[in-house]
Amino acid sequence: MNQLNSLIIEGNAVRKAEFSEPKTGFYVCRFPVAVNRWYKNKNNEGVSEVSFFDVEAYGKVAETCNRKVDKGTGLRIVGRLKQDRWKDKEGKTQSKCYVIAEHIEYKPKFNNSVTSTELEQTADESVSEQEAVEVF
Repeated sequence: MNQLNSLIIEGNAVRKAEFSEPKTGFYVCRFPVAVNRWYKNKNNEGVSEVSFFDVEAYGKVAETCNRKVDKGTGLRIVGRLKQDRWKDKEGKTQSKCYVIAEHIEYKPKFNNSVTSTELEQTADESVSEQEAVEVF
């Protein structure tokens, strides 16, 4: 039986996405996302915390990321977690978890010059993994 590995995060890109085409022939795009959380502690004081997540996208999703992800871009990412494990020089097991983006929605940057047509174009350019080549 397949186990559930699914997540949704909303946040802002920390920097412009890094785009590459490794020897496998598929496009890869990598970028970190900052996710803010606000809550009230036991003293009823507002507390904010920030979490940073590394994101990887492949295929058509990566191509769209390359065009649209700049520092501060608002994103809603639907994907899954992936864990890499390896042994370091001392033989200790190391690991890293990151997000594999299967679908990304790009939040529009609102200002007085944004039109409803531009908002529709932004929504239309969201690409899901079903339209892209399955890499993993």
